[in-house]
Amino acid sequence: MSDEARDRFEIPKFGIPKFEIPADMRAMAEASFEQARKTFEQFVAGAQAAAGSLEERGATVRASAKDVSAKAIAYAEKNVQASLDHAQSLLKAKDLSEVMRLHSEYVQAQMRALAEQASEISQTVGKAAMDAAKPRA
Repeated sequence: MSDEARDRFEIPKFGIPKFEIPADMRAMAEASFEQARKTFEQFVAGAQAAAGSLEERGATVRASAKDVSAKAIAYAEKNVQASLDHAQSLLKAKDLSEVMRLHSEYVQAQMRALAEQASEISQTVGKAAMDAAKPRA
């Protein structure tokens, strides 16, 4: 077959378009993630400060402070795992609308989780403070 004949019968090559998240959407996702991260860091810092001040109150409070610290660590692990799971789900997204849906679900779930975690820590700290304030017999 001549070069001319080969050129006429060559199968055209079609490129598969790359899936890219628009810069605005990426910036919004990064900002939301950054806000969630900062909120969690503030939460952990507050929990650690509360645990640190409680540890100074005596043996009764030490157990509660350890409980607060253990909860804060468990929450941190849970939240990091949720972030990793979210990142993995984004990698499997088929299109931008799925990315946005996944991100919205993640942010909502994390905000609920952080609120629940803050409430539980607050209750634990409150109970520890009440226990520390009880007169000793």
